[in-house]
Amino acid sequence: MSETPSTPTVPAGPEPGPISRWLNKQGFEHQLLDPDHLGVEVIGVESMFLQVIVAALKADGFDYLQCQGGYDEGPGQQLVCFYHLVAMAEMVAKMGVGDSSSEAAKVREVRLKVFLSREDTPSLPSIYGLFRGADWQERETFDMFGINFEGHPHPKRLLMPEDWKGWPLRKDYVQPDFYEMQDAY
Repeated sequence: MSETPSTPTVPAGPEPGPISRWLNKQGFEHQLLDPDHLGVEVIGVESMFLQVIVAALKADGFDYLQCQGGYDEGPGQQLVCFYHLVAMAEMVAKMGVGDSSSEAAKVREVRLKVFLSREDTPSLPSIYGLFRGADWQERETFDMFGINFEGHPHPKRLLMPEDWKGWPLRKDYVQPDFYEMQDAY
């Protein structure tokens, strides 16, 4: 009995979600990434388009920056800066209607990711002008990963001393053997 060889199936990429489809209609280039473990749509954007895309999403109802942060994919790999946006006013309005159906209670949220090279000085535009809550979050990301936020009004360390060398949450960071604190008294 001869069987025809089966063609290997190529796993399909993630299906575009509603926010990705909306961004496509608006003409914004982006990279579709797998949703997170809770089903939140995750979208990759280029650093040069970050402010424009965040402004467009804010105009579309994403009025709350829930979280901004960064992480290191590993030595020799990329640094990632992420932004989690939520349509908070829509959620509050739905709560006032009293519709408790699961579809009505679903919050519109999206996570944007910007992938940066660790070479030289990674930088991207600050979104402080759009979301004031980005102030300390961007400063912490700078302090721990060395990602500069162009246009940030207070671009200085938040957690580490001003004269600290290096970026402690990078996976290739080497902790100094000794650090002398200035006498605070």
